Amino acid sequence: MKFVILIGPQAVGKMTVGQKLAERTGLTLFHNHMTIDLVGQFFNYGTEEGRRLVKLFRQELFEAVAKSDLPGMIFTFVWAFDMKADWEYIQQVTALFEEHGAEIYYVELEADMEERLVRNTTENRLLHKPSKRDIVWSENDLKQSMERYRLNSYPGELEVKHYLRIDNTHLDPEAVATEIEQYFGL
Repeated sequence: MKFVILIGPQAVGKMTVGQKLAERTGLTLFHNHMTIDLVGQFFNYGTEEGRRLVKLFRQELFEAVAKSDLPGMIFTFVWAFDMKADWEYIQQVTALFEEHGAEIYYVELEADMEERLVRNTTENRLLHKPSKRDIVWSENDLKQSMERYRLNSYPGELEVKHYLRIDNTHLDPEAVATEIEQYFGL
């Protein structure tokens, strides 16, 4: 089994690249808003109950997939590298998959803020992420999170076996997915 973690700031293209990578590899895409927007119908993700339910649903799905005979999963995540809790969360999730024999692949995307603001309003993003349809709120959230957190790693910070960092500011999602597939031999 292969577990691919696509990380990077909001609107960098994680979901769209994940969609293309899923098409190319047969791995299933689980983008982080699948649970955020599900729970958001009942509880705001910013609340304690909202975060608890998102974590619970994700954990149950991760456990089921890790134990399955599926070829693998692609998971998207906005990782705040300056938050110990995010490091611990990724370690916990990857350990679960490793316990069941999965190979873990980290793909970090980065793009200029101007490009991310454009991507924040794309039809595909808004179609698959209902909570992002309030463009004013979404754009403010994107900007504030960049001020509040460090959403890309420092060079050499991730000491893992399989790691690829791509500046996809000027690349289309198909090209990025192709690069990931070929680099890791997926």
